[in-house]
Amino acid sequence: MPRKYYHLSYFETSIGRLGFVENGNAVTNVFFRSEKAPPNTKEHSTPLLRRAAQQIKEYLNGQRTAFDLPLKPEGTEFQQTVWKALQTISYGETRSYRDIAEQIGSPKACRAVGRANHQNPITIIIPCHRVIGADGSLTGYGGGLKLKQQLLNLEKLVIIQ
Repeated sequence: MPRKYYHLSYFETSIGRLGFVENGNAVTNVFFRSEKAPPNTKEHSTPLLRRAAQQIKEYLNGQRTAFDLPLKPEGTEFQQTVWKALQTISYGETRSYRDIAEQIGSPKACRAVGRANHQNPITIIIPCHRVIGADGSLTGYGGGLKLKQQLLNLEKLVIIQ
């Protein structure tokens, strides 16, 4: 049986090089330069990957507040539930891990929500950067806390305009 490969492309953005992966129908991964490409990928640009990169660039330029892309992140049922909840956080807003745990009906699962948030395979588009500590503090982010603050500041600035 032939091995299935996913399409992978890298694009330069204002926050550095990002990797984009799709399965032929939907975006499965967006990751930072410092992260390893998912297994079973071959570099090949596609219209969907170019569209995803363009939408991220528009977001980073303050020209886009919502993404219009088919997404298919791969993970456990719990992770999928958390990632769906992350997608309900409006542009310019933040929620705590506790808020997400309560939203998904598991109020004591704050740490598990944090792990699922950390394992989000589609950064920025699934807005894990909008999740903060219950006390309002910034917590871990794959692109670093400086970038997390930059993304949150960008969203606040665009809303004010």
